[in-house]
Amino acid sequence: MTHPHAPAGQDADTTGRPAAPGDGTTPAVTPPAELRRHLAARLDGAARAWLDQALDEATAHPGTHGPISVWELRLAEAGRRCGPEHADAARVLILHTAHADAEALTRVYHQGTADERRAVLHALPHLVPGPEALPLVEDALRTNDTRLVAAALGPYGAHHLDAHAWRHAVLKCLFTGVALDLVADLDRRARGDAELARMLADYAAERTAAGRTVPEDLHRVLALTGSAPTQGADGPDAPHGKES
Repeated sequence: MTHPHAPAGQDADTTGRPAAPGDGTTPAVTPPAELRRHLAARLDGAARAWLDQALDEATAHPGTHGPISVWELRLAEAGRRCGPEHADAARVLILHTAHADAEALTRVYHQGTADERRAVLHALPHLVPGPEALPLVEDALRTNDTRLVAAALGPYGAHHLDAHAWRHAVLKCLFTGVALDLVADLDRRARGDAELARMLADYAAERTAAGRTVPEDLHRVLALTGSAPTQGADGPDAPHGKES
């Protein structure tokens, strides 16, 4: 089985930071109006004033104006102004208010920091109904930044990734330690998926043969596929299969 591997370069290492947002919200699935209420209740006065101004600017100048729009500049400030635990939600709100389309989101993603890229991924289900932004999801899944991987497997990725790419993304989560609770629509997409079951069983067998523990999440997903082995994936009867 071919495991997901880290590309050469600065993305080759995981961040070591939690994959989930820090303030308890999930910006990809929380409606923007609720995100704004959430932030209004938690930001201090200066941060609320900054966010209100940023959203007013995005409302006044939506889309793209010139080489860079004023709302794009605010994305870079969000962590400093609102605090890292609220920055994802603030950036998603700015992108939503600016009605950023796939082209603008792609530019922000490729020009932005890892934090800004994650916010773009969280914003996709609110802004892009079709598959135009799927290359951004695929790019995030090629990194080993666990926060980007988790964000890539939000509702947009769950809806638009094909079966082959989605299965390998689930395996990458197991390989890099991303909790599968962060994978949107996991139950539906994994249910009855015999090929995913084969890949998971192969991975479990390889880890067992190497004397390594099998992630608990693997047992849970294998059960969803309907192919959970009777003695557990790390037991003596763990199935073996071909490399994928």
